[in-house]
Amino acid sequence: MENLNDEELMILVSNGNLDMMSVLFDRYHVRIYNFLLKMTRDRDVSQDITQEVFYKAIKYRTSYKKGKFSSWIYTIARNIFSDHYQSKKTAAQRLDEVEYKTKTEDISTIEKDEVAEQLHQALEQLNTSDRELVIMNRYQGIKYQEIAEIVGSTEGAVKTRVHRAINKLKDHYLQNI
Repeated sequence: MENLNDEELMILVSNGNLDMMSVLFDRYHVRIYNFLLKMTRDRDVSQDITQEVFYKAIKYRTSYKKGKFSSWIYTIARNIFSDHYQSKKTAAQRLDEVEYKTKTEDISTIEKDEVAEQLHQALEQLNTSDRELVIMNRYQGIKYQEIAEIVGSTEGAVKTRVHRAINKLKDHYLQNI
């Protein structure tokens, strides 16, 4: 069963073979966790949301239709992330949380770590949708076409939005150094 592709495995899951979800979990949980960690900067929240993503994938397995499994699972992750932060926190609370984390983190004096921190601060200054696109494309390596499926857009629109988000990121980064 390990030689089946993601879509074939998910069809088996949607037809009631829940054991196959463990194979999909093994293939995707680290990617989903890393995506969420870049979005939240909180390991515990990222772990909780990752678990919820796979719980919802099982719960709503019958809603899976033919298509790319990775697009479907990332869409679930995006929706849960959005629900988590949009319904439970105000913008001010998120800002307080970011300030707290930057004060309490053990920031290394190594230049590489400083650059990474400055880049992350610049990333935090992007709006959520721009940050999400940059993380999916540049950090997760997801292709434009697949991002378009995930966000419900066209490939051309996603390319344009990623390009604009990268330019905004550069501007924020240059302001921070």
